[in-house]
Formats: sequence, structure tokens, C-alpha cells
Amino acid sequence: MNPIVTVQDAVTAFADFMEPTDAELDAIEREMPVILADVDLLDAYITTLDRTPSELDNRRIRRARRRALAARLAVLNQTDGVSVPGGAA
Repeated sequence: MNPIVTVQDAVTAFADFMEPTDAELDAIEREMPVILADVDLLDAYITTLDRTPSELDNRRIRRARRRALAARLAVLNQTDGVSVPGGAA
């Protein structure tokens, strides 16, 4: 006997309620500079995985680390006045 499989999961997997909300998309947009800076930092680390880092590699990593920290600081300063739901008073 073959089991009967429904397509309910395939239909509801892409329902409207599963899409990100506008607030979630806005949060991603605000954090995009941090994400891109982290990608650059990881790229700098990845290039040195199979070899001993040269002075140029070390400078690239330091610059990428500074950019990542600056991006995080900029995002924190932008959201300084924004209250986060569920946070401590």
C-alpha cells in the first residue's frame, strides 16, 4: 500500500505570514553595513588560512577589523534612542 501524501506543507511553506515583516526588513537594512564589514573581515582572514600572513595581510586584517568595529559603533549610535521591546527598563 502506498501512502497518500498531501501537498499542504508545500502550499503553506510559502504563505504570506512566513515572509519577513517590514520592521524585520528595516532592521536588516540598518545592520547591513555591519554585515558587509564582517564579510570583509572574514575575507581577510580566509586569505591567510593557508599561509603565514605577511605584513600586508596583517594590515588588511587590522583595517577590516577597524571597519567592522566602526560599523558596529555607527549602528549602536543610530539605535541609541530606539527602545527594544522586551528590554530592561
